[in-house]
Amino acid sequence: MSIAIPVLNEAGNLEALYARLVALGERMADRCDLEFVFTDNHSEDDTWPMLAKLAEKDSRVRALRFSRNFGFQSSILANYLHARGDAVMQIDADLQDPPEMLEEFFALWQQGFHVIYGIRRKRREGMLMNLIRKCGYWVIDRVSEHPIPRDAGDFRLVDRAVIEAIAKSRTSNPYLRGMIAGMGFNQTGIAYDRDARTVGESKFNVMRLMRLGLTAVFNHSTVPLRMASFLGVVILLGCLAASVYYIALRLLQPDLPRGFVSIQLLVLFGIGLNAFLLGIIGEYILRIYRILRADPIAIVERSLNMQPNDLKL
Repeated sequence: MSIAIPVLNEAGNLEALYARLVALGERMADRCDLEFVFTDNHSEDDTWPMLAKLAEKDSRVRALRFSRNFGFQSSILANYLHARGDAVMQIDADLQDPPEMLEEFFALWQQGFHVIYGIRRKRREGMLMNLIRKCGYWVIDRVSEHPIPRDAGDFRLVDRAVIEAIAKSRTSNPYLRGMIAGMGFNQTGIAYDRDARTVGESKFNVMRLMRLGLTAVFNHSTVPLRMASFLGVVILLGCLAASVYYIALRLLQPDLPRGFVSIQLLVLFGIGLNAFLLGIIGEYILRIYRILRADPIAIVERSLNMQPNDLKL
């Protein structure tokens, strides 16, 4: 079993995380062997030196350091591609998601489930962030072409068959929750209470959450494109009705003054609508462009306990 952990400036959490992972490995020694796969998104603190020390004394610790920050989702994808286990559990380094839940995930995996994800009952964060997350999950679920579990993040266990399917659909801007949800397989969730971060700062502010939400919508839904077409038809019908009305009004009242203000408003409205619709279309064109450009998921600067032929980015 592989435990995959993306890290970015998490030096304050690594010792406690590693201690819990080692204890978990000892408890599960009769059921499986563990490896710990880290991807460092070019941390600026002591995260990488600490990983180097852990890897030197424990061969189960394997790590990649990126040449720059390629983003959280790309870091998770790199973890998946370099994990060697029959299944991979994804956790964050901040210990908000308990690694000990691997035992529950493992039991369900043995029962035949390919994906087991954690469903957050409680999140110890501000009311505004909770509201933004809940609204975001609702919108993503409503517009997605396939159901995406609500209140489920990237804390999950995935079978090797799912990893191999993910590896075939490379993308430079992935949204793995939606990608995995759309693949099918046997999936189930376990409710749990998420702990508060005790060390360091969250890497997800409101703007990053919004960007991740937009990625989820545009990667896994054609609703915005259809909405653009629908709005275009509605506006055309509205303009036709307004034209008939003004023509009739002009015939009934020949001395009616010309509507300079109304013309200006209609022109501005038309410009704004076109900009909105072009923006939606542009988001999809941007994703097509990125696929055609075929950028690497990430660029590896250094690695620990990995051979050169093991790199798959």
